[in-house]
Amino acid sequence: MAKNKKSKKSTSGKKADTGFTIVTENRKARHRYEILDSVECGLMLIGSEVKSMREGKMSLDEAYIRVKSGELWLIGSDIAHYNNAGMWNHDPRRPRKLLVHAREFDKFAGAALQRGLTLVPLRVYFNARGIAKCVMGLAKGKKIFDKRETLKKRDTERGLQRAMRRR
Repeated sequence: MAKNKKSKKSTSGKKADTGFTIVTENRKARHRYEILDSVECGLMLIGSEVKSMREGKMSLDEAYIRVKSGELWLIGSDIAHYNNAGMWNHDPRRPRKLLVHAREFDKFAGAALQRGLTLVPLRVYFNARGIAKCVMGLAKGKKIFDKRETLKKRDTERGLQRAMRRR
């Protein structure tokens, strides 16, 4: 009797059902800011950056987005060196240009400048076609009491979920 074995492909666990692979998320942004709106934009990268990102070596912890001369720039993100790039490696903290449509640029950059809102990167991923994308959020900074209120709500919801599971 031969057993029917199915081959399982080993994935990192970050691949979603929709076909995109998440590289990194900015979880601190959800705590520090109230996200009002978000948009997907492209990233201008060089080869060693893409290969390093495919290994999951990117950080958005201190990253932010600035408008310079009519363009959006991702500043402060850290993409680690790619080991096999040799002398053609990239600068890990260089500014990277974000690619958006003109009307999206006008909407987000205009709101950020006029109302004093902030542009923050929320997530970086590869879509189904293998193209690097960044989700940019239009955010308003939270005050300390807002952060406390959010933590209280989360704790009470978690407690309710636990109580419902025990029943």
